[in-house]
Amino acid sequence: MITGDPPGLGGTSRENIIFAAMGQKKLQRFAEIETFPNVLIYPEGMPGKWHTFYKNNNPLTLELACGKGDYTLGLARRFPERNFLGVDLKGNRIWRGAKTAMEEPIPNAGFLRTQIDKLGNYFAPGEIAEIWITFPDPFLRNSKSKKRLTHPRFLQLYQPLLAKDGTINLKTDSAELYAFTQEVIAASGCTLVEDIPDIYAMTEVPPLLQIKTFYEGMHLEDGRTIRYLKFRLPEAPLDWRAIKLPSDAEALAGED
Repeated sequence: MITGDPPGLGGTSRENIIFAAMGQKKLQRFAEIETFPNVLIYPEGMPGKWHTFYKNNNPLTLELACGKGDYTLGLARRFPERNFLGVDLKGNRIWRGAKTAMEEPIPNAGFLRTQIDKLGNYFAPGEIAEIWITFPDPFLRNSKSKKRLTHPRFLQLYQPLLAKDGTINLKTDSAELYAFTQEVIAASGCTLVEDIPDIYAMTEVPPLLQIKTFYEGMHLEDGRTIRYLKFRLPEAPLDWRAIKLPSDAEALAGED
């Protein structure tokens, strides 16, 4: 039996080949999603026009930082009378969700490649019925708190885009992000609709929360607690800099 690397191919060279292959696959997926009819990449002229993308006037739900779009697809399967849009910057992740949506097919699931802080470029006031944020990066350092997708800075961004009585849903394994979002809800004058500190401790898990992302499956295998919050934004316009949180001092100190 011959072991080790073939002559002339050391470990480092082999790793370089693997990384090169991975990079090539990523580039291939970037090229492919440009041809997918259910993916938009930094589109222009979309505010108020999403009905043309979906070819109907059904309510629109966003999944932010959607990754492979597990929740986008899960929701779209359960609610064919609604439209769902996964938003993420990483095209190689969007590729998987978009591919699945075409193969099944799931015509009410679409994807948008862009930065989340640019959402205002793509939606008209009141055009979004609901937002889901599933297992986002919790940015555990307080100095990075303004990058959390439930920080008041983002709530101010979402506010004009959400329809009246539109809701925001957070599903997370992070106790810190869960507690932070509770704090934000109270400090921002939001209306708390639902607060579940341990989804899988419930006798009966609501159908909407039975959908599992890839990362949720991993967290459950590790025995982590999955938490859920649902809330509405206030009617009065938000000014995120005027909202004081206990973590603000350190967060502002780390502001760019």
